[in-house]
Amino acid sequence: MFDTTSDAGLVDLMGQAQRASRVEIARQLLAIGHFSLRRVPECDGENDDKVVDDWEVVAAEIGAELGISRGRASSMMSSGQALIKRLPKVAKVFAAGEIEWQVVNMLIYRTDLMVSEDACVLIDAIFADRAAQWNHLSYNKLVEVVDWLVLQIDPDAVRRAKSRDDDRHFDVMPGQYGMADIVACLRGVDGVALSQRLDALAATVCREDPRTHRQRRADAIAAVLAHEDAMACLCERPDCPATGRTATTVLVHMLAERDTVEGTGTTPGYLSGLGPVPASTVAEVARHAKRRPVEIPDDAAPEPQYRPSTALADFVRSRDLTCRWMNCDRPAWRSDIDHAAPWPYGPTHPSNNACFCRLHHLMKTFYCGPGGWIVRQKPDGTVIFTSPTGRIHTTTPFGAMLFPQLGASTGRLHLPEMPAPTPGRGICMPTRRRSRRQNRERHIQRERALNATIRAENTTPATQTFDSFYPLGTGPPTDPRVLLDDPPPF
Repeated sequence: MFDTTSDAGLVDLMGQAQRASRVEIARQLLAIGHFSLRRVPECDGENDDKVVDDWEVVAAEIGAELGISRGRASSMMSSGQALIKRLPKVAKVFAAGEIEWQVVNMLIYRTDLMVSEDACVLIDAIFADRAAQWNHLSYNKLVEVVDWLVLQIDPDAVRRAKSRDDDRHFDVMPGQYGMADIVACLRGVDGVALSQRLDALAATVCREDPRTHRQRRADAIAAVLAHEDAMACLCERPDCPATGRTATTVLVHMLAERDTVEGTGTTPGYLSGLGPVPASTVAEVARHAKRRPVEIPDDAAPEPQYRPSTALADFVRSRDLTCRWMNCDRPAWRSDIDHAAPWPYGPTHPSNNACFCRLHHLMKTFYCGPGGWIVRQKPDGTVIFTSPTGRIHTTTPFGAMLFPQLGASTGRLHLPEMPAPTPGRGICMPTRRRSRRQNRERHIQRERALNATIRAENTTPATQTFDSFYPLGTGPPTDPRVLLDDPPPF
């Protein structure tokens, strides 16, 4: 096909493929937006104050269907809803293949603080008319063009660039050859241990602390240097629940074959929170680390208690390595061990126990049964999910993928018929202090107030006002043609 196509024909194919790609991205986002609007109530729902609210439930279902993380699904839900509710005309142009997703994404983000319906209608009309011309603008120019228009229509909605202090963070990412990239490059074990220490210190403040998790990790470095066991909470509440809280002990988990640990094998090891590490690194760490063999159950009898024994917990976490929910990478040693078939109908047994992070554990527990998630587990650790819409998704234990011996059958269970979920069980779900909607409204109000303050401080009598550009009345014009006929100077 391509060998016999002329240069001009290849260029035509590029353009056609690009347009088709834009159309498909728009279709996906709009489908996600409509699905989430249908499934998440517009008004305050009965689950808004829950840790796992309706938004999280829908994000999990979308993530499972598309094979993406819950965070990415949540972001796509926000973008789809923004196109439907705030920028419907832009959505129409986007769906026609006229605009790049990068441009649309920028428009959504830079107008997110707009709350006036008239302002949203006006900016939507302007963007729909001009956005196709912005496909070739650089990132900086696109920001300047969009902010230029937002500043005229709703000055308090302009996105301010974050200061260096607000953007502080300390990231640990997987590197090569057993190393972890932080700001510099550390040995993998040291990097993971430091990361867990920062997480433990960051967890010593309460929910009302105004800093993001990344900022708290950055501030935790000072506590590490001062040999402190807790951080000062910045919530300014006299009854702060974090008072007296201290960081937990840091424990790093590395999984490897016996020969590798003893220095005679070449199979890599796996460091929880980092990933694969070379055999030489495993042998070096093993010389001064505490060793504990993982016993692989073979048709073991169920344990009589709810909480698994140490040996069973070690096996399940080694077999799973991460949370078993679709596209979740939460380390198994920082997750809960849950019963696929609820206790006591489902026994404490390796064929019925799997790792779930706290959020997905709550979702599986409180959004189960008819109309919710149904979870089944096979003897080799494979977990089968049936979504609320009847879609089937399967996850394989990650540890068994790396170390096949961990994927051996642990015995088939004969489970009794599960009873229907108890009515009213949702009242046991942990709650949040403010709903997701309240948090968003609070954030918008705070950022708009900051913009208004900065604008007032920088305003002088000689400053050109919006009414000077458009002397048709008070405030921004309501007729989109006013701005459409008066292009900006770019």
